[in-house]
Amino acid sequence: MQMLSRRITLALMSLMMVSAFVLSACAGAAPAAEPTKAPEATMAPEATKAPEATATTEPTKAPEATATTEPTKAPEATATTAAVATETAVPATATVAATVAATKAVVATVKVVAATATATTAPAAPTGDWKPRQLTATLSGSGASFPNPLYQVWISVYTKNIVPGVKLSYQSVGSGQGKKDFIAYLTDFGGTDSAISSKDVQAQAPDAIHLPMVMGGVLPIYNLPTIKNPLRFSPETLVGIYIGEIKKWNDTRIATENPGVSLPDTEITVVYRSDSSGTTSIWTDYLSKVSGTWKSQIGAGSTVKWPVGIGGPGNAGVSSAVQKTEGAIGYVEVAYALGAGFSLPYVKNAAGNYVQPLLANVSAAAAAAVPSSNNQSLAVSITNGNDAQAYPIAAFTYILVRKDTYKDANKAQALSDFLYWGLTEGQGAANRLGYAPLPENFRKASMKALMAVRVDGQAVLDAPIK
Repeated sequence: MQMLSRRITLALMSLMMVSAFVLSACAGAAPAAEPTKAPEATMAPEATKAPEATATTEPTKAPEATATTEPTKAPEATATTAAVATETAVPATATVAATVAATKAVVATVKVVAATATATTAPAAPTGDWKPRQLTATLSGSGASFPNPLYQVWISVYTKNIVPGVKLSYQSVGSGQGKKDFIAYLTDFGGTDSAISSKDVQAQAPDAIHLPMVMGGVLPIYNLPTIKNPLRFSPETLVGIYIGEIKKWNDTRIATENPGVSLPDTEITVVYRSDSSGTTSIWTDYLSKVSGTWKSQIGAGSTVKWPVGIGGPGNAGVSSAVQKTEGAIGYVEVAYALGAGFSLPYVKNAAGNYVQPLLANVSAAAAAAVPSSNNQSLAVSITNGNDAQAYPIAAFTYILVRKDTYKDANKAQALSDFLYWGLTEGQGAANRLGYAPLPENFRKASMKALMAVRVDGQAVLDAPIK
């Protein structure tokens, strides 16, 4: 009996340590210590020159966003985790499952961060004497699943440790639904990986501001149990698979890129997002840039008419569908791939190098990007960048706020404080969760744009831009 009591005590202490690890992910004081275990060999970045092939024609102009019909589906059940301070109670079983899932994702991502010595791990940006105001407010947002793991950690830490009087919720329903909710004034802020179209901004959201918050990579994931090392994909191969021309995994085009790999004679099942999705917008923006055929026949947008395949809702839905279907291929954000145990494949970039979506490579995708001087024009495409180390399917993810039409000054102040905190102390957690922190020029541009938010003509935030 005494030994059983000791075992129960040890189990409880382990659970407390896991919870403390998750909550400390973005405490902001100092970067979390990286594990001393040697990184796995398959996670190391590679920049080897691709075999000679015909040059890929790349349009000089990014494809224009196309207006799409947004779904009105209810938020996914997996969207709300125990980390969110909502007004609705979450069952205890959901709390345990969410904590375990979040912990696995954090641990997996820390291993990848440790594997790339060139990744930036700078401490949180200094904010002088600024501190968030101890306000009381209830704020809600919805949108992109791409940054959801990071936003849930930010919300948890901020509402528990920084400003406990603020209640924040964020529902991961996809960028398309998030934009619809924001435009309809159903939420206080929105999350999206694709900009609201210029047509919709003019007609429905004239004061919308897109705040870049972090960067991330979108990658192909696949279910091939016999393949142990990450595969290589060229733009032509990815287009061929998603357009339906490449039907089996041992196709000559895939085999040529992966010499020495015994590819199975398995049918390829293409998986895509069934909801209106910023991740889809990033994926199809990339495919449109590298393929004139894709651009003319399918195009880019939050939803497109897919030539082949099956759909899954959200990054989690695509990840789950691929896991359940041998031979399947899909596309998700890095954090979801790591959380589900997928390897990080190599994708051939515009410079001809095969690179993985590691933090340094995602950051390199924005090396040549310059933010607009217009606070309401900060959204920009960075797919297929020219930098030699750039991961080609990378993007900013944005928070949508209102420049002039908030009516409640207290809520606007609470929201501005939270977002400013995310742009400063919160950037450290982005790194540890598999997202690349913003380049300094975009981080400062986001802060400047945040200072432009007003209620009745009065600015709601006064903080240093540094």
